[in-house]
Parts: sequence; structure tokens; C-alpha cells
Amino acid sequence: MNISALTVLIAALGVAAGARADEPLRRQAAALFGEIKASTTAGSPEAELGRALFWDPRLSLDGKTACASCHTARDWGADRRPFSPDARAALTSRHSPTVFNATAQPALRWLGDRKSAADQAEGSLNGSMGFPSKEAAVAKMNELKYAPAFSAAYPQDAEPVSAKNYGRALAAYQATLTTPAPFDRFLAGDDGALTEQQKTGLRTFITMGCAHCHNGPNLGGTTLQKFGPAKDYWLVTGSKKVDQGRFAITKKEEDRYVFRVPMLRNVAKTAPYFHDGSVDRLDSAVRVMAYVQLGRELEDTSVAEIVSFLEALSGEVPSNYAPPGQKPAL
Repeated sequence: MNISALTVLIAALGVAAGARADEPLRRQAAALFGEIKASTTAGSPEAELGRALFWDPRLSLDGKTACASCHTARDWGADRRPFSPDARAALTSRHSPTVFNATAQPALRWLGDRKSAADQAEGSLNGSMGFPSKEAAVAKMNELKYAPAFSAAYPQDAEPVSAKNYGRALAAYQATLTTPAPFDRFLAGDDGALTEQQKTGLRTFITMGCAHCHNGPNLGGTTLQKFGPAKDYWLVTGSKKVDQGRFAITKKEEDRYVFRVPMLRNVAKTAPYFHDGSVDRLDSAVRVMAYVQLGRELEDTSVAEIVSFLEALSGEVPSNYAPPGQKPAL
């Protein structure tokens, strides 16, 4: 065997060995997390109606605020501002999370107080959209001549233009906003989808216990947990206000400082972090979480590895994340 052939053989054996080494990690990650896939439901009458409603600023008290105003394409469906202005010119009480991949969560918003994406959208009519009542919002939809689109989306309904169907349409549109990422390709068997640093970061993420809360296909979004069991969070985040979490709505002591665990999909694209947008950098957010949740101070190498893994959760902005007939404005 000549040197050239031997070199090729050694390289091939190295690739095969690397693939075998990755397989236990892949199986463990698949069991803890799981893939997300590109949506196949975009283009239905219901989803297209939801798309139009989501991007229409006329459907608000001030005629300038749309759902998309707090969830921009350049911010991967989130908002780079710590708090977002609503249609009454008031700031939201908590940071706007991304709408990408969000509809699979069992509850929405930081306090988990909206049971579904449809519930969240319907509630926004006399919330962020500023209407004095849902009836006033429905009247505006009729004034803007949305009736034919509602009838096409809900042909069996006697009164298709309704607050309930507004919520349903928006949920249908948001269900199309999935963002498969390199991590999903790795789970599907592509060993080269993650760098070696990202694979090490994934191992560290699991062994440190991050996956205890950040699990499932979205790496979070499914449970409510106390923020800061090891250390008062505001002492580390520098928060300007101490938010009581779910205690604000339940008045139960066990809910003090409890929030919905955020999804980590696209987390590298959706700064600032936490319910109050108090931390600007992802590496800082990783350090905060290790300290206040686990009581650990991480070395720089571990932080860099975890951040590298989290970057592998970034997918592309969906091509339909724009007003009808347009492309995303990044």
C-alpha cells in the first residue's frame, strides 16, 4: 500500500471512528430534545388570513401597531428592545419572546397565562392592540373588509368574522413559523452538522443539568420554574425591577419568582435575555443561569462551548415571515 492510499485509509477510519463516537451523543440528545421540521401548512386560507392579520397595523387602536411590531424579522420573531410599545403608547410589562416555533408550547407568555397561541392572539385585541373591547376589534375587521378572507378560511361558520376566528387564524399562521437548524440535521444523522466545539457544548449542556428544564424539541417552553433558586436573580442580572413572576396573578407563595422556561431555539438571535431583557449578551446569560439556577461559576471555556452549541439552534427566518406577497426584511 502506497503512502497516498494509506493516508486515505487512515482518514476514512478516523471519520468512521468519529461517527461512532457521535452516536451515543445523538441518541441521548434525541431522547432529551428531538427534531423540529419545516412547516408544510403555509398557504392554507386560514394561515394566509392569519398572515395578513399579523402584519396589518390598521388592526389596532392607533392604526400603527401590528402583531409584527413586537416580533420583527430582523430579531428572529422577537424584539431587541427590552420592552415593546403597544397601541396605547405604553410599554409591555415583560420582554417579547419569539413567535418562531412557539405554538407547540402548552402555555404562552412569561407567566404561562395564555393557554394557546389562539388564546394569546385573541387576548391581544383588547391588550397590546389597544381596542376597548373585542367587539370593537371585530367591527374594525369588517370595516377593513376582511369578511371574504374570513369566509374562505371558515366557510362553515355562520359569523366567520369573530375574535375567536381572529385568534385561530393567527395561530394557524404562527404554526408555519418553524426554523429547523443545524442541530436538527445532527439529530437526523448528519455528523458534520455540528462542529466539535458545538458537540462538546451539547455534552456540557446535558451533563451540567441545563436539559432538566430546557428539554423537548424547543429546548424549553414546556414548564414553569423558579428563576433563582440558588441566588436572587436580580442581584446577578442587574434588573431594574424585581418581578414577582406568577405570584402576581396567583398570589401563591410557591409561585413567587416563577416564570415559564423560555425556548432556546434561535436564542443566539433573540437578545436581550430573560423576562425583563436585563442581559444583553448570550455568554453573560449562560453565566447567569449557571449561577442563579445551579449555583455554579463557569470557566470561560465551558461558557464558550455552551454558547457555540446554542448557536447551532439558529435556523433561517421563514420565507413567509413578512406581509402577504413580500419577503422577510432582515
